[in-house]
Amino acid sequence: MAAELTAHQLIAQHRPTLDLALETIRTRAYWSPHPEHPKAYGENGSLDTAAGKAAFDALSGTRLDLGQPGTDGWVGGEVSPYGIELGVEYPHADLDVLLPAMQAAQKAWRDAGAELRAMVCLEILKRIADRTMEFAQAVMHTSGQAFMMAFQAGGPHAQDRGMEAVAYAYVEQSRTPETAEWTKPQGKRDPLALTKRFTPVPRGIGLVVGCNTFPTWNGYPGLFASLATGNAVLVKPHPRAVLPLALTVQVARDVLTEAGFDPNLVALAAERPGEGIAKTLATRPEIRIIDYTGSTAFGDWLEANARQAQVYTEKAGVNTVIVESTDDYQGMLANLAFSLSLYSGQMCTTPQNLLIPRDGIRTDQGVKSYDEVTADLARAVDGLLGDDARANALLGAIVNPDVKARLEAASGLGEVALASREVANPEFPDAVVRTPVIVKLDGAKPEDEAAYTSECFGPVSFAVAVDSADHAVELLRRSVREKGAMTVGAYTTDPEVEEAVQEVCLDEAAQLSLNLTGGVYVNQTAAFSDFHGSGGNPAANAALCDGAFVANRFRVVEVRRPA
Repeated sequence: MAAELTAHQLIAQHRPTLDLALETIRTRAYWSPHPEHPKAYGENGSLDTAAGKAAFDALSGTRLDLGQPGTDGWVGGEVSPYGIELGVEYPHADLDVLLPAMQAAQKAWRDAGAELRAMVCLEILKRIADRTMEFAQAVMHTSGQAFMMAFQAGGPHAQDRGMEAVAYAYVEQSRTPETAEWTKPQGKRDPLALTKRFTPVPRGIGLVVGCNTFPTWNGYPGLFASLATGNAVLVKPHPRAVLPLALTVQVARDVLTEAGFDPNLVALAAERPGEGIAKTLATRPEIRIIDYTGSTAFGDWLEANARQAQVYTEKAGVNTVIVESTDDYQGMLANLAFSLSLYSGQMCTTPQNLLIPRDGIRTDQGVKSYDEVTADLARAVDGLLGDDARANALLGAIVNPDVKARLEAASGLGEVALASREVANPEFPDAVVRTPVIVKLDGAKPEDEAAYTSECFGPVSFAVAVDSADHAVELLRRSVREKGAMTVGAYTTDPEVEEAVQEVCLDEAAQLSLNLTGGVYVNQTAAFSDFHGSGGNPAANAALCDGAFVANRFRVVEVRRPA
C-alpha cells in the first residue's frame, strides 16, 4: 500500500517545528507549540471542550480495537476516581505473537533515518494535539486530576515533553555524519582511502510502564525517545489509567500506517486484573529498553532484574523546602499553599518536608516564630481552599485508596497544624476529595525522624522544626543522598545560606528552586527549559529530558569499504 503521508509532506510540515525545538533546547528559553488555554482549541478548529467531552463519552461501552496481532481476549474495568465506570475494553496480547511482529517492524523504521522518524513522531503528536480535549477527559477520569490540570498537564505539557524527547533524539543521532570519506597519507605510497557509513540502529523493543497519576506526561518522553531512535515501543499502562495511553497507541498506529510503516512499531499491553505483566515483560529478551514511573520498590526491582535492558526510572523521593528567611512573607505563604494543594499533593514534585528554624525566620513583616509560620501557612491553605468550587478545581480527586489511607494516618504522627477536611463535589458525588494535612514534627527528635525521612505520597506535609539553618542544610543533604528528591526549594535572604543550599544540590544532583513567590511553583517544570529530575540521586536515574535520556537507546554501526 502506498503511503498517504510522503516523506516530503512530513518534512515540509514538521521540519520548521523541529528546528524551533532544537533551538529552544539550546537556549532554554520559553517556547511551546501547544496552547495551554482551553479557548485556543475552539478557535483553531480543534476539538473544543464540549466536543472533547462528547468524544470521551462516546468511548463508553466500546472496544478499542487496535488491530494488533496476537489479540487473545479483551480487558477493561477502569473506574474513574470521580466515581464513574469508563466502560472501555482493550485488546489483551499474546506476547509470543505480538513481540516478534514488533521486532519485524523495526528494519524499515531503522532504514528510514533519524529525520523521517522525527517527522513521523511529530505528526503523531500533532494528531494527539488535535484531540487534546478528548485526551483531557481521559486523563481526568483515570488520574483524578481536576479538568484544567488534566487538560494542561495531560495535553499540551505532555505533548511538549514528547516533542522535547524527539528533539534530543534527533540531536544525538545526527551528531555523527551519515557518511565520511577517510584518507590516510602513506608517504610515497598511495594513501589509504575508505568510504564509511554510520547508521543509528535501535537497541530493540522499548517498554513503557505507565503510571496512574500522569499517564501521558510521564509516558510520552520514553515513548517518543525510543520511537524516534528507531525502536518499536510496547506501552504497558497502569491498570487504572489505560485509556489515555491506549488512545495514544491508536493514534500512533494510524500515523505509522499512513506514512507507509508497520503499525506494530507501537502496541498496547493491557492486562487482566491481578495479572501483573510488568515483571514478565521486563525480563523478556525482546525488551531492550524500559521506561518506568512509580514506586521506589518496583523501580529498584527493575534496575536489579531487567539486566538485558537499558532501564530509565523515575521513582520517589522526599522533596524538601528550607524556610530560613524571606522578603515577601505573604508571597511565600501563597506560593507554598498552592504547591501543597495542587492535585492533592499527588505529584512526585510536591514538597513534603518544610524545614523551619525553631527560633523563627526573618521576614518583611518582622521575625516570625516556627509556630507562627506553620499557623500562617495553615491559614493560607485554608484561604486558598475555603471555597469548595475552587478547592475542587485545584485538588481534583484522591487517585486511589492507598493515598487516602496515608492521609488519614498522618494526623497520628504529630501535632496537626492543619487538619484535612472532606470537600463535596456536586458534579461527581462519589469523588473522594480531601484538603492537605500539615503535621508539626521536631527534627531533633529521633522518634519523629522515621516520618519525615520517608516518602508520604499525597496531600501530607511535615513542618519540621530545626535548630538552625546549618541543621536544615545538614538534614537536606542527608535526605537527598539517602532518599532522593525530585525537587528542592529554599527561601532565604542570606547569601551564605543560599550558597550552602546550592552546594548541597550541586553535590547531590537535586534540582533547586529559590525564593519562588509568584506564579511559578516548585512542583512545576517547563519542557524545553527545565529538567525534571536529574538522574543523579535515588529519586530517579534519568532526567526528562537530556542527551543521556536518549543517547543509549540506539547504537551507531559503521560499515566501511575501500573508496
